Amino acid sequence: MSTTPNGRALPVPELSLIALIGVTGSGKSTFARTHFRPTEVLSSDFFRGLVSDDENDQSVSAVAFDALYYIAGKRLAAGRRVVVDATNVRAEDRAKIVQLARGHDVLPVAIVLDVPEEVCAARNAARPDRDMSPHVISRMARDLRRGMRGLAREGFRTVHVLRGVDEIAAATITYERLFNDRRELTGPFDVIGDVHGCRSELESLLDTLGYHVVRDDTGRAVDAVPADGRTAVFVGDLVDRGPDTPGVLRLVMGMVANGHALCVSGNHENKLLRARRGRDVRVAHGLAESLEQLAAQEPAFLADVDRFLDGLISHYVLDGGRLVVAHAGLKEAYHGRASGRVRSFALYGDTTGETDEYGLPVRYPWANEYRGRATVVYGHTPTVTPEWVNNTMCVDTGCVFGGRLTALRYPEREIVSVAAQQVWYEPAKPFGVPNRPDPVALDIADVLGKRVVETAYHGRVSVREENAAAAIEVMSRFAVDPRWLVYLPPTMAPPNTSARADVLEHPDEAFGYFRNAGVDRVVCEDKHMGSRAVVVVTAAEEVGARRFAVTNGSTGAVYTRTGRPFFADVDTTERLLADVRSAIDEAGLWTDLGVDWLVLDAELLPWSAKAGDLLRNLYATVGAAARAALPDAVAALSAAAERGQDVADLLAATVRRADNATAFTTAYGRYCWPTNSLDGVRLAPFQLLAAGGENYAAGGENYAAGGENYAAGGENYAATRDHGWQLGVIDRLVAAAPEQFTATDRRVVDLAGERSCAEAATWWELRTAAGGEGMVVKPYAGLVRGSHGLVQPGVKCRGREYLRIIYGPDYTEPANLDRLRDRGVGRKRALALREYALGLEALDRFVKHEPLWRVHEAVFAVLALESEAVDPRL
Repeated sequence: MSTTPNGRALPVPELSLIALIGVTGSGKSTFARTHFRPTEVLSSDFFRGLVSDDENDQSVSAVAFDALYYIAGKRLAAGRRVVVDATNVRAEDRAKIVQLARGHDVLPVAIVLDVPEEVCAARNAARPDRDMSPHVISRMARDLRRGMRGLAREGFRTVHVLRGVDEIAAATITYERLFNDRRELTGPFDVIGDVHGCRSELESLLDTLGYHVVRDDTGRAVDAVPADGRTAVFVGDLVDRGPDTPGVLRLVMGMVANGHALCVSGNHENKLLRARRGRDVRVAHGLAESLEQLAAQEPAFLADVDRFLDGLISHYVLDGGRLVVAHAGLKEAYHGRASGRVRSFALYGDTTGETDEYGLPVRYPWANEYRGRATVVYGHTPTVTPEWVNNTMCVDTGCVFGGRLTALRYPEREIVSVAAQQVWYEPAKPFGVPNRPDPVALDIADVLGKRVVETAYHGRVSVREENAAAAIEVMSRFAVDPRWLVYLPPTMAPPNTSARADVLEHPDEAFGYFRNAGVDRVVCEDKHMGSRAVVVVTAAEEVGARRFAVTNGSTGAVYTRTGRPFFADVDTTERLLADVRSAIDEAGLWTDLGVDWLVLDAELLPWSAKAGDLLRNLYATVGAAARAALPDAVAALSAAAERGQDVADLLAATVRRADNATAFTTAYGRYCWPTNSLDGVRLAPFQLLAAGGENYAAGGENYAAGGENYAAGGENYAATRDHGWQLGVIDRLVAAAPEQFTATDRRVVDLAGERSCAEAATWWELRTAAGGEGMVVKPYAGLVRGSHGLVQPGVKCRGREYLRIIYGPDYTEPANLDRLRDRGVGRKRALALREYALGLEALDRFVKHEPLWRVHEAVFAVLALESEAVDPRL
């Protein structure tokens, strides 16, 4: 307890639950208004009024406090300070406040306003809305005096007592950060796993990381000076089991003292300190070795060790809250909090209460459920290799057991490690037996309900609850293995409707859209009539296991724009992937790009390879019925005309309908040809979406050219490369395997040049007249942000005859064309932009090694938006 002198500041933790304690009339509400935000103060009087319209109605106190504590809990859960303005003079009332603080892992603070009874009585008497008898005030004063000395024992971590009116008026509040709050430190950091007395390996790792080890006169390592302003962060368990616990402590203590390192406590440090203080602890798991090694050290060093161990905290929050380091990990609700259970979780993790066959506790896989934005780096449970699991990583790779000593470089997200010199300690559980969370854990709660997805390209994209519900059926029952599903392509909008008499779409309107958006150059690409296919391909089976966590032997996936596998059987998929992989190898892309996996956006030809049922059940039946019925109708009407009947208009219309039916059949027939398994199937790739590999950051021509989306281990080419580069890569694939790949013809157009635009329009007219579907007009630069935000990645411009497939055989009739000209493309464009931004976001998250649930948040949103009410013919 501290009694604050007149004018002294009252330090309180930034995140805390503050109980104002004092007799009615002691000035608590005035004090609260003076020193705290109105939103921070929860007044018992206000809540009585809230539930009964009378702030003095004591009969509703129980209900009022229930509401007060409920709101307080919501604020604390959100990381907001709470001040409880009530008398709080009874121990049982204060116990609820302490319990609430502990339940949300914040520190409870007591501020006592000790004012003479006569002052309180006079103030109450002056209030016309309050009739407080003197004996009530006296009873409150007795309760206050009886409880003041025991506030610390009740659980209040900070107690301030203000005595008298003057001292209360002169007091000020200052806010202190918790010891674990080091958000101002932005790194870069090297987070080092469990050392366990392996001093030589630690020195080797520090040297590999670029630190200069400093030695004293006797040659002992006493510090390590980093290069380039880096800071080492140790995850704890420096001690026990290994050959030189004192040497490790001497080195790390020196680094911490000189500002070159931070260190959190591990469970072994906690146990060693208790043992050195004479506590009754079980001397096991390497503690005996540490005690023996320390016994030979000088007393001054041992005193420094005790102070160092005593000062270690449970965890650090760093880099503006983006990095959390704790020995055994830490779930999001505990980040930056302080309580016994937070410390326990940070030191020991969470267990199921069971033990395995080796007598060790079974760890609860908290990382499977982790959904926090902060990266959590921890140790405690050794793994053979460190792996990302939902934005968490365990960097304990069992050095003392003969494994490696590992560091994670942050924010680079690079792994650096050195091998152990030998097996220093035989583990109870054989090293290498898996004991890590599943890196593929997904939860339906990640996508259901109304969602708002933050994108780097188009701000916040909202997904309605009903759209998410519609998408979950497809995603859960029909989609490919979610580990391959890193991207879904967006829908594409057409241009404004043409004013020309004979067409709905024309290049002039597409050029006009981009010109108005500030784009000066576009590329017009031949639009292949096939089925959209995303191809994820790895250089080898082991790449799928390493990068995609797929261990069933598959080497990639080929899926539709709704995430469904393109082929019903795995063998066909793998045969196609083998062809693609061979072409990539022949083209030299694996080597030149420095990658071992690729994601391609393509059309799979012919259309009939995937849309066979659609063709048979819809298009073919319409065409067959028309061809069967209309010629007979024409013959009958012709005979009637010969008999002199007035059927000329009807005959002409029927002849046109027959011609339209023939044109309809011809239109879809151009995109169909016989296939048998993969025989006759071709790929027309048009964009390399992303690629990466273990050697990506170390080489490859794209490393130097990488843009803002570059991340170690991969690049989102869809966001960083122009279409000249993209089509150059595609041309290399086509040249390497012309029997498997179809080239994409193109024209580059200068939108400021009338001749350039006219030539491209003529090219489109010739191609569509010859039966081509049309073209896609794209900004040559790729990703473009105009004055009004994100610009469409492409606008499709389809030919007159192809649109019969979309709008029906008779859509070219003048009356039908006039009606269709009223179509609006605004909703379609808005949808296309949102899906485009989500697709880029998914690729960004994947190449940055964000957890699978974060990638799928964006991927799933694309699929969900597809169920929005937009004319599917656009």
